[in-house]
Amino acid sequence: MRVLVIGSGAREHALVARLAADRDVGELVAAPGNPGIARMARTLPVDVANVESILALADREQIDFTIVGPELPLSLGAADRFAADGRLLFGPSAAAARLESSKAFAKAFMARHRVPTARFHTCRSLDEGLAVVRGGEFDVPVVLKADGLAAGKGVVIAEDRATAEAAIAAAMGDRKFGAAGDCVVIEECLTGPEVSFFLVCDGHRAVPIGSAQDHKRVFDGDRGPNTGGMGAFAPSPLVDAVLEARLVREIVEPVISGMAVEGHPFSGFLYVGLMLTSSGPKVIEFNVRLGDPEAQVVLPLIDEPLLPLLVAGATGELRQSSVRLGRDRLTGVVLASRGYPESSESGQPIAGLDAAEAIEGVSVYHAGTARRDGRIVTAGGRVLTVVGRGVDFAESIARAYSGVLQISFDGMQYRRDIGRKAFASTNASEDVRI
Repeated sequence: MRVLVIGSGAREHALVARLAADRDVGELVAAPGNPGIARMARTLPVDVANVESILALADREQIDFTIVGPELPLSLGAADRFAADGRLLFGPSAAAARLESSKAFAKAFMARHRVPTARFHTCRSLDEGLAVVRGGEFDVPVVLKADGLAAGKGVVIAEDRATAEAAIAAAMGDRKFGAAGDCVVIEECLTGPEVSFFLVCDGHRAVPIGSAQDHKRVFDGDRGPNTGGMGAFAPSPLVDAVLEARLVREIVEPVISGMAVEGHPFSGFLYVGLMLTSSGPKVIEFNVRLGDPEAQVVLPLIDEPLLPLLVAGATGELRQSSVRLGRDRLTGVVLASRGYPESSESGQPIAGLDAAEAIEGVSVYHAGTARRDGRIVTAGGRVLTVVGRGVDFAESIARAYSGVLQISFDGMQYRRDIGRKAFASTNASEDVRI
């Protein structure tokens, strides 16, 4: 089977690496890909924001199965266009993708189908947003979310009302996020540990494929602005069999049945971002694709062929209720450019990639990289994810950071506490020196 993976980040690198191990994959093509992906798949240029270009590429390359990594092509109707052309694609329709592309839609949907989530108010004008913040409907800290896609940067946790007002003004007045901020969702701030839960869906059924815990803030100790993610570990020690069954029963099944009832069956990857509150798990957000950096630590743990599972999801023929997962523990550390997340530098030569990958149990996934004059250089905010595999989290963390210490580029920044939350819910010793 000729398989096309759309995207250019570390998530897509992890997808390609995992698919490369499947014997059912005849040829792997990635578009546009990156230098890391190019080592295991043929890469071709494409504009991921142009659905017609993606379809033309699939036609030209006689692709049998397409997997979309990022959310943008899905929100623009890639799945709908492929279906109209009789081509098989793994991912939800544009209408179903609104679970991610519109925070307002997702919150209203959860309210309709009694999916547990934070109390919220959807604001459609600057005056309304400021009135809600000033009116005391929500205590501080309060969460503010741009309605549309904002590359993982459209969420502000405001510690006081002045900060909340400034965030509302930036999104709705200054249009910091463009059209994505024309509508803003204001939510109560939930407390508790955060967990990411992943499933493969076929429109009527959903199969869990793993859990992880992400680190969103840019600095150690969960300080600083939110980012697209500075690291992750998997599986989450918080998600045991009992909690997984509860998540499926109380959240996933209502979502899948609700989308089907409303005429938009959901197929594809479903990412459920959760807060485990004192009153039970509540949804923070949905993504309609794998997370990044979570994909880099979740996909390698799937201990069975991935391609047949995804094809079954795309064709509405999921029969299994679970997947086989390995017993190892994985920790991934993101290496970012100077200034991230507000800005980034490009063109800085990267040293030490081969040395890092030569370490047992270490993998390096490319995100914002490019090849120039025979060298790998930085080309974005998040540059690489270094993943360590071990029999426990202490070993996986140690291996991840041993890989990190081999790599260097001017302005490189990273967190030094990725994975330490794994010890909060286990009896393991946190004897890890970084």
